[in-house]
Amino acid sequence: MEPTTEPAKLRAATTYNAAADHFDEGPLAFWDRYGTRTVERLALARGATVLDVGCGSGASALPAALAVGPDGRVVGVDLAERLLALARAKAARRNLGNVEFRSGDMERLEFPDGSFDAVVCVFAIFFVPDMARQVRALWRLVRPGGRLAITTWGPRMWEPASSAWWAAVKQVRPDLVPAVNPWERITTPPPLRQLLTEGGVGEADIVAESGEQALRSPEDWWSIVLGSGYRWTVEQMDADAAARVRSATLATLREQAVTSFETNVLYAVARKA
Repeated sequence: MEPTTEPAKLRAATTYNAAADHFDEGPLAFWDRYGTRTVERLALARGATVLDVGCGSGASALPAALAVGPDGRVVGVDLAERLLALARAKAARRNLGNVEFRSGDMERLEFPDGSFDAVVCVFAIFFVPDMARQVRALWRLVRPGGRLAITTWGPRMWEPASSAWWAAVKQVRPDLVPAVNPWERITTPPPLRQLLTEGGVGEADIVAESGEQALRSPEDWWSIVLGSGYRWTVEQMDADAAARVRSATLATLREQAVTSFETNVLYAVARKA
């Protein structure tokens, strides 16, 4: 799998390489929480083979490696080399020799049809412009009897903290506020089911789960900004603008006495006949 040269993907890789310095901090515990819950829903058998696409620092790949045992095999693929380095270090600390992490583009996966018992994609399907085509590509890699798991954000992602953040960005750098975010297309079961259908997946079990992440203080929110896709927006500002956005965001969170934010998710699991 060759490194990408496409601008949008280079942006994603640059963003998450920068975010790696905060990605595994306590306020971002939801990465591990939802990665683990996704794997639990697959009920992986010992000895199974698993592909984790958009694996990040191993939130779902590492639980999968534990689930399939030493006779199983897990391959994690991501564009961000620094996140992959974090994942490899975690695997080494846990003595997991059955998982490998590769740099690669999810639109250029060079595996034969039916290579895996399970294919996992957590918070990553919306990074490609043609999500249905990507679903079809992932489905191709699932063997008969195997499963595909796609997890994405539900409604009100990271609210009310996210609104406070974007309001501050709009005050300082309105040009950086997106008209729409790609994950917003699939935040409820009907559009997610439609996406799977368009991707050739006939039947899927889709479960909406409400979630919440506590904030010990407003400053925790800034760790989340720096350890997530919001990091790209910060990286486009000079130091003064970033400081102003930070100050305005945290002031709003204090004024509103915000002590947590929503982390609602959708889990989709499909079994291949």
